[in-house]
Amino acid sequence: MVVSKLNKLKEFSIVAVDSCDVVCVKELHPTDCTTNPSLILKAVTLSSCQEVLEEATKWGNLQSGSKEEIIKATADRVKVLLGVKLSEVVPGRISTEVDADLSFDVAKTVSSAVSIVDLYEVFKVARERVLVKIAATWEGILAAEILEKQGINTNLTLVFSLVQAQACAQVGAFLVSPFVGRVGDWYEKNSICSSDLEETPGVLLVREIYNCYRLHGFETDVMAASLRSIDQVEALAGCDRLTIPIWLLEQLSCDMGALTCRFNSHSVPASVPNYGKISEAGFRWTMNMDAMATEKLADGIRLFFGDLQKLRKSIEMRLNF
Repeated sequence: MVVSKLNKLKEFSIVAVDSCDVVCVKELHPTDCTTNPSLILKAVTLSSCQEVLEEATKWGNLQSGSKEEIIKATADRVKVLLGVKLSEVVPGRISTEVDADLSFDVAKTVSSAVSIVDLYEVFKVARERVLVKIAATWEGILAAEILEKQGINTNLTLVFSLVQAQACAQVGAFLVSPFVGRVGDWYEKNSICSSDLEETPGVLLVREIYNCYRLHGFETDVMAASLRSIDQVEALAGCDRLTIPIWLLEQLSCDMGALTCRFNSHSVPASVPNYGKISEAGFRWTMNMDAMATEKLADGIRLFFGDLQKLRKSIEMRLNF
């Protein structure tokens, strides 16, 4: 029997899809689904998502409070309602992101995450099926520690360095999302990228984090994100999880070539860098000395906030103020 690379990948890793397009997600049968402000902004333009937008707007028009509060609450409702729809077509977890403008506020991140999970439960989606996505800033990591102790699982996103990944694991984050493609973007821009696929910085970062977790006994999962090609997927087959865009999942589903698991206990080296117990000062200093990680984390937060603002503006235009 001929099997696609996508089906082979599912034997090695948990496959998630990077999309809010319910119709396309349903056709590809991933286990999990990840969303972000950019994907949600794109989704609200789809005909299949208009019901969600109308339902959230109708709710928003019944709320009292300041204009800003109502817009933000309605935007939160849009992303949760989309997550609810996605939960009906995937058997696993839905990742939903805390607003990017809370990335440096521990208390507000925790409050927002609790509100997101509570709203999912209103719509009969158990908290065990929700991963709250939080940018892996120092403040985001502290918020994740609080949330995990409350039984709310977290997806620490925009991970670009080992120190971020270790700090996330030390607080018990459910999973981390290192951004393979965006790491490569920085190195290509600075003309210091290897042409050898196995040695590209994004692939190496995922391997380093995975090996670190296995060697030092961390239970946090590694979910490779920002994947751009079948070659990158092949190089990372066997990682705990991969979140893959629709167009790339479609390519994998049509490719009947060989696929080999690249991660196993025998592939873990005897020595991997270990920062020990990471303090705030140590975290900030190590990040400061890593130009790529510092720049890409800040850039990622800015990009997500830009799309969040566009979503809020779109919602504002629909509400009756």
